Amino acid sequence: MTGRRHLSQAISEGDGISLIVPASGAEDARTAELHGAKGVVVEQNLAGIREATGLPILVRAEGSPAEALDLGADALLVAAGALDDEVDRIERRYAEALELGLECVVEVGHPDELEAALEHLDPEIFLLSPRNAGSGEDPLERVLDLLPDVPAGKLAIADLEVRTRDEVAELERAGVDAVIVGLGNVAGLVSAAPPEV
Repeated sequence: MTGRRHLSQAISEGDGISLIVPASGAEDARTAELHGAKGVVVEQNLAGIREATGLPILVRAEGSPAEALDLGADALLVAAGALDDEVDRIERRYAEALELGLECVVEVGHPDELEAALEHLDPEIFLLSPRNAGSGEDPLERVLDLLPDVPAGKLAIADLEVRTRDEVAELERAGVDAVIVGLGNVAGLVSAAPPEV
């Protein structure tokens, strides 16, 4: 391994919003990097992905922080939704990840989770996820409603299905630092003209 890659640094460098791409294998990771993504998110086995890319890898799976580190992860997802029932376990997982040199991305879906995350963990990176949005709620609006509660100086990643540069531009104007997009969308979203502000 050639050292840690910092997701926070990758998504805060340069101008504009960064794109993070789910990768199910080494080929996805190579393609994401080639098309201009700033990181990959992995939900399954990391085998071969670390060797395939120099991008930071965010692991979004169960398992210990030590296991994620051994497989080449740079950052670990921690779900704030579990803080209600399992504060001690989540705090231990978060602390262990940081101790091992992993960055932690804390997933929040509504204002109560964001508040709990700030109180118990005070993370540097938030994943704003509308996963439990009601059927009448617009996921994009849900993310934009959460964003003002993210303190200045913290990073915000949107976990949304975005398909157009206009949607990416709206998130960028609102102050989102990165968005998770499908592999098939990344080239067009990166290469499109920057939004007018």
